[in-house]
Amino acid sequence: MLVEEIAAGGLAPARLVRLDPEDWGAFARVAAGAGLRWCAVWGEHRDARIEISACLEHGGGYLLARTAVLVRTPVLPSHTPHYPAADRPERHLQDLLGVAFSDHPDTRRWVRHQAWSEQEFPLRTDFPLYGHPSDETPPDADYPFLRAHGTGVHEIPVGPVHAGIIEPGHFRFQAVGEAVLNLEERLGYTHKGIEKLAEGRDAQGLARLAARVSGDSTVAHAWAACMAMERAAGCEVPARALAVRAILAERERIANHLGDVGAICNDVGFAFAWYQFSRLRELWQRDNARVFGHRLLRGAVVPGGTAADVCAREAAELARGAVGLGDELDQLVPILEENASLQDRLVGTGVLAAGPAVHLGVLGCVARAGGIDRDVRRDTPYAPYDRLTVRVPVCTEGDVAARVRVRLEEIRVALELQGWLLDALPGGPVCRPWGVAPEGAEGLGIVEGWRGETLAYVRFGARGAVRRYYPRDPSRLNWPALEVLIGGNIVPDFPVCNKSVNGSYSGHDL
Repeated sequence: MLVEEIAAGGLAPARLVRLDPEDWGAFARVAAGAGLRWCAVWGEHRDARIEISACLEHGGGYLLARTAVLVRTPVLPSHTPHYPAADRPERHLQDLLGVAFSDHPDTRRWVRHQAWSEQEFPLRTDFPLYGHPSDETPPDADYPFLRAHGTGVHEIPVGPVHAGIIEPGHFRFQAVGEAVLNLEERLGYTHKGIEKLAEGRDAQGLARLAARVSGDSTVAHAWAACMAMERAAGCEVPARALAVRAILAERERIANHLGDVGAICNDVGFAFAWYQFSRLRELWQRDNARVFGHRLLRGAVVPGGTAADVCAREAAELARGAVGLGDELDQLVPILEENASLQDRLVGTGVLAAGPAVHLGVLGCVARAGGIDRDVRRDTPYAPYDRLTVRVPVCTEGDVAARVRVRLEEIRVALELQGWLLDALPGGPVCRPWGVAPEGAEGLGIVEGWRGETLAYVRFGARGAVRRYYPRDPSRLNWPALEVLIGGNIVPDFPVCNKSVNGSYSGHDL
């Protein structure tokens, strides 16, 4: 039985559909057949029930499906048979809330890593914030990795500790010689308990936590969380604050794309590009620190607006920096395009075609490099993008070279957007005083971060305290794409394929 409601206020732009538990799987089958894209799933322990919500999208419109199961019998049909993107998120719920998905094709633990017993579920209300720490967590040595068999097949374990200064993650290769037959990821090493840590925080405290979900996406996650809280509380953000938020988001996009392009080139031995793009990113982030108080822009987005403003002198300084960056790119991009050895390593490497990309629900430049023309700023426009023309670069090749081209063009687009925003900054305040959100109020925030669609759900409890917070980083859906696109490539191409996706371990693991 389906009961449809049009969501008002906080859950907009989504429509809400309430489902009986037995209809949960059939709903996914019908939605997949109708071409809806699967975005996220989360749950909440509410007295004797566990409430489950799934978010889907089609043509820029969002749909929130919701059901509930009893805590004593927390069994639900799985969305994974119809949406492969639901695989890890459902296993996340399995480990943290104890929800069993009856027809899920893979019931191996995902988040747990032996940190708590099989009958303990950290997101249930009876689980203490700091858990039940023991002297030593048992080693996670018996995880049942998939195995490949055959003449000449061998395994190569990589990580979780890596040679570079990066977050931990394990990659298990099956290969014949140097050709990759299969890759399986084992993540979760950076699980910090973000969802549990959010419980009981006030709005300002949640914004600070959201800004730390993934350090390189501090603006995207803080904006999504604040948008959700503001919609729940009915808080109207000043126009100037929205413009400043967009400037911050575009600056975050530019800094990270600069870093990625340089790192991709470095992974195939083109150190010149690494040095140059690292230099440009450093200069860009110094401007961030000078104008907004933080190199990564952390703490700039707060409930009700922003903590920083841009005066006329600072706007001129940012504009000059953008012109200088554009001039440097005019010189550097042709060098990349004309370097035969670089192109030999990037073109045709790590191909993710449009079909598998749609199947996996990938986001951001990984999707756009494979022909998926999607961007929240244009397709589900939120202020101030609803008054701007957002040009969305798209390639069709789906290889590492295409992911580099999309990033470079997105830098150009972000520079254009920053210029328009600086030229037309509205007057007025940059923050509105925050009140107390009504108990039970809930909100959904969706923004286009530099990795892609970034989503946040918030529900308030008593006295304005956060009862539930769920952030969905684009990396949650992009990491599985790496397992697909590496197939048929050689093991030495893994670093550049990995960097061309550049999923956030922290944003994925929560």
